[in-house]
Formats: sequence, C-alpha cells, structure tokens
Amino acid sequence: MRAVVQRATRAEVVVGGATVAAQAGPGLVVLVGVTHEDGPGDVAYIARKVADLRLLAGERSVREADGWVIVVSQFTLYADVRKGRRPTWNNAAPGAVAQPLVDQVVATLRDEYGLTVETGVFGADMAVSLTNDGPMTILLES
Repeated sequence: MRAVVQRATRAEVVVGGATVAAQAGPGLVVLVGVTHEDGPGDVAYIARKVADLRLLAGERSVREADGWVIVVSQFTLYADVRKGRRPTWNNAAPGAVAQPLVDQVVATLRDEYGLTVETGVFGADMAVSLTNDGPMTILLES
C-alpha cells in the first residue's frame, strides 16, 4: 500500500460539480493506492502513520492537533512508466480488492484514532484541490 500525505491548510474534493469533502485549518490530504498483495497489516500501518506522524505545526500529529484528514483513493500511485510513454496499471489492485482496503484505512482513522475523516468517491473522476502547507509531502509505503 502506498500513501502520499500532504499537509494542508484547506482541501476540497469535487465529483460531478458537487463538493463531497471540504476542510479548512490544519490537516492532511492522503492519497491511497492499493496493490495486489495488500491486506490488514498494510491498512494498520498506513492508518497509524497518518495518525501519528508529526507533520503539523509545533511538530504535532494530526491527532494531537485535533486536525482533519481527507482520504482519496488513487490507483495511479502504482503506475509503471519504465517502458514507453504510456503508464501501465498492472501493479494496482482492481476495485473489488482496493475499495474495501481504502475503506478500512478510513474506518481505522475514525474508529481507532478518533480523527475527523472525509473521503473522495472511490473510482470517480475527482477534482482534488488543496493548499499544501510548507509544502510538505511525504510518501508512505507498507
């Protein structure tokens, strides 16, 4: 499992002209990609790292800062561009495998860590906008 974590001061996800997630103030936008071998251990690792990494002001975690998280599924994190000019998506898990795992990351962040979490819409064409604070972007890989 891969996650790109961006520290943000505001973020919004729009699907079909409707806002499905929006937050302001200190928080994190997390893009999550799933590969074929991922499972519960990967979910636990990514959720723990997102909740506990000290990325916000004062070296606080999103949990310590009472911040927010917006999780967006992103299969393109597993693009392979080593050959030719077109990416291949062979390393990305299909939706039937990936969606439950992304949902579990969200549920773990909410239930285990008590975070305010909003999401994009799995498989949808989304417009994600954010103000990256820093900029601060971290790549996590389980």
